Amino acid sequence: MDSSFTVLEQLTELDPARVANLPQSTPITIRSVAISFRSDSETLIYVGTGGGKLILFSINPSISDSVQFVQLISIASRLIQTILILAEIERVLVLSDGNLYLTDTLLSQPVKKLGFLKEVTAVARRFRTGSSNFISETTENGDSSSEITEDSAGLSLSDTHCVSSSSAVAAMGKKLVLIEMILSDNDVKVHLKELLGFDGIKAMAWVNESILVGNLNGYFLVSSETGKNNDIFTLPEFSRNPKLKPLLQGEEVLLLVDNLGVVIDTLGQPKGGSLVFKCMPDGVCQLGSYLVVSGDAKLEMYRRNGECIQVVDVGKFGTGGLILGGDDMAKGEMVAVATTSKVICYRKASMEEQIKALLKKKKYREAISLSEGLKSDGEITKKTLSFVHAQVGFLLFFDLRFEEAVDHFLLSEEMDPSEIFPFITQENRWSKLVPRNRYWALHPPPAPLEEVIDATLARIQNMIFLKRAGLDANLDERFLFNLPSRADLLELAIRNIIRYLVASRNKEFSPEVKDGVDTLLMYLYRALDLVPEMENLASSDNSCVVEELEVLLNSSGHLRTLAFLYGSKGMDSKSVAIWRHLARNYAASLRRETGDTLERGTSSERKAAEEASKILQLTSDQDLVLEHLSWISDINENLAVTILISETRTDQLSPESVLAAIDVRKVAIRQRYLQWLIEDQECDDPRYHTLYALSLAKSALEQVATGSDSTDRAERSNGSMSEDCNDEVGNGYRLSVRERLQLFLQASDLYDPEELLDVVNDSKLWLEKAILYRKMGQENIVLQILALKLEDSEAAEQYCAEIGRNDAYIQLLDLYLDPQNGKEPMFSAAVRLLHNHGESLDPLQVLERLSPEMPLQLATDTILRMLRARVHHHRQGQIVHSMSRAINLDAKLTRMEERSRHVQLNDESMCSSCYARLGTKLFVMYPDNSVVCYRCYRNQGESTSTKGRNFKKDISFRPGWLVTR
Repeated sequence: MDSSFTVLEQLTELDPARVANLPQSTPITIRSVAISFRSDSETLIYVGTGGGKLILFSINPSISDSVQFVQLISIASRLIQTILILAEIERVLVLSDGNLYLTDTLLSQPVKKLGFLKEVTAVARRFRTGSSNFISETTENGDSSSEITEDSAGLSLSDTHCVSSSSAVAAMGKKLVLIEMILSDNDVKVHLKELLGFDGIKAMAWVNESILVGNLNGYFLVSSETGKNNDIFTLPEFSRNPKLKPLLQGEEVLLLVDNLGVVIDTLGQPKGGSLVFKCMPDGVCQLGSYLVVSGDAKLEMYRRNGECIQVVDVGKFGTGGLILGGDDMAKGEMVAVATTSKVICYRKASMEEQIKALLKKKKYREAISLSEGLKSDGEITKKTLSFVHAQVGFLLFFDLRFEEAVDHFLLSEEMDPSEIFPFITQENRWSKLVPRNRYWALHPPPAPLEEVIDATLARIQNMIFLKRAGLDANLDERFLFNLPSRADLLELAIRNIIRYLVASRNKEFSPEVKDGVDTLLMYLYRALDLVPEMENLASSDNSCVVEELEVLLNSSGHLRTLAFLYGSKGMDSKSVAIWRHLARNYAASLRRETGDTLERGTSSERKAAEEASKILQLTSDQDLVLEHLSWISDINENLAVTILISETRTDQLSPESVLAAIDVRKVAIRQRYLQWLIEDQECDDPRYHTLYALSLAKSALEQVATGSDSTDRAERSNGSMSEDCNDEVGNGYRLSVRERLQLFLQASDLYDPEELLDVVNDSKLWLEKAILYRKMGQENIVLQILALKLEDSEAAEQYCAEIGRNDAYIQLLDLYLDPQNGKEPMFSAAVRLLHNHGESLDPLQVLERLSPEMPLQLATDTILRMLRARVHHHRQGQIVHSMSRAINLDAKLTRMEERSRHVQLNDESMCSSCYARLGTKLFVMYPDNSVVCYRCYRNQGESTSTKGRNFKKDISFRPGWLVTR
């Protein structure tokens, strides 16, 4: 138990006889006490005496010694055992000498005795936590029940939902009596219902439809609807009388067994752990979330987990057992405990004042521990706990304990980041956003960090002087022993504020606060020269205000950060302009910002070009892209290509403008852009196809002229040409220029072959010229190039196959045997041609073209095989011709037989479809011998008979003599 934690504090001590001006000749003995909360400024205290008097007092819980006497009435001549406050109907129910009495809450009206209830041993009011019914005609277990109504004429139970009502249960002999009191026109109508079969009842509690009853044997639960009862548990021998106490306005019930408390729900099931009290409780009541237990001349305060947090000694005020009274509805903040002659009123101590007192003593941990305990007890809200964390954070901040302060700031969910802004800069556009929270006025108003540190250091020096003078200065000696220097304190403060602002970026605040958080975070990064953090913030999604930072960053030389910031805000032109400037002066700039010693060169310039390219790949501003294309291409051509072919921008660039902007010396960029335009964008404009082909052709001519084609292949195999280009373009550049040219000439049909021939006609690009002549349909020239210039017999024969005519092979044979221009005949190629395709050629044409100079032994086998194949093909044709004639003759014979078939009809013959007599009508006979009239034939057609057979799908076949043989 925390000795600094006080829940109860004494409000006043009350002598009822003296306050009520009773004569000393008629002393009173207090036997019961009850409290009723009416408002924040008024609570009623009812005192029941041994002589049957009921005294009413009024007190203001917030003011000590504010007791006022209200009324005194005489209920009966014997002691008052129980006082129940029925706030719903503004009545008080009193149990005295076995009788029940009803009076109003201010004791101003005559007392009404419920005369039909006698020898009552216990009474309890009903708590409602949900909808419930009151009266049932019969009980489930068969016990008899009866209903008694007093003064109920003209008011039925069905009307109770329109008026105020309250209920109670009374133990009377061996039965329970359910009492419903209905307030109508300032008069109370009473309805009763009896439940039989119960004996020795000492204590009761009624919640909804469950009546929890205790007798000497134990506790059991009775249904107010059916009268059925179930045991909860049995009491041990020699235990004290049972006691019950509803908690949380009836949601739970506390059952007492000696000094043990068991909490159950309204169905009798245990709920939570048991409570072990230090004393044998005389009484129990609820005060907020705590339990107040009286016994052994003391009051004990318990949390719901069983922890005792406060003990109040009240034995000095009298002798005998204590009588405890509280508000059963748990709305008030006060309890009353009485001896035989005195009433002492206690109120719940102000938790706020206790926390504030701890903070003034700089007991921050104790204050937080107390607040967290109150939060777990339900005494304060989560918002209040956040407020305390923020208050502790500010106090620690002004004590220069910045790390601990920010830890508490982060634990405060209610704290607004704008409250930190004045520590960074006093006058800024966010000054009006700072909330006017006073925080109990325990710390100075926020000021710039330098002023806070200077003021606190001065205050510490004064405290040290006071301590040396022998005065209590409340100093933290451990902190003073390790007190950093002013510069270290300033850096520590900035780093911790940075930590808080970074954490705040992930929370939801107004746009203005987000602007302030990110902008001032950039201020602090710059103050400590945290360049990587500055660049990460500027390049990410941020809320920085550019107008507040651009002059600052420009003057301090943090151009990379400014470029990133411009880029993140969509100010692409300014951002790329800075990267262009850095690319030209990169070495000095990078050394100033990062401290790295880098020489000016490709690697440093490339970094600036890469950042600029990221922006240009996204923007659709064509003028901006083309303006900066030149200097980026000078640094890295692959980056320039990546910018031009980027598909992430909303609107693609105009090809005409791009091609016009590309430097004529940047042939590779032009080719790669055209390749992407044609292959990826599927551009079908003949101009771009022709431009791409011409560019490749000129590059191929240059490589052939310089002999650099083999070197180019080696570089591409090492990956140097397409290192940074995207995959679609880079894959094509793994081939040589001539290979790309040849592939494109074969794949595209949109370029102008004549224009290309003008470029390559005088070169040795024979394969390229063959492809072009092929596109133009010049078959003879193509065969000449393939057969004579390239001597590629396989390609020549393949081209003849593509032509698809035998004369093409004859033409190729002529070229092999008579190449002209002084070239020797190509007999081997001619023999290969005849060997592969001679069987399909005319032997006579072949023999006519064979040269007398051709060695006979080279062509003998081929000519013989060709002649044999020719004879074989001729004989095969004769056989096929004869078989076709036989089949044709057989088909004609079968057709004639079908047409010559006869059918015999008589007067009784009918149509197979409509079943009409045919007589002399025109009729039709189907191949399956079904006969129909001509009208039915016209309706169903010639393909389907009346038997459902479709002759187009199920063909009628009559085998002839040739097939059967």
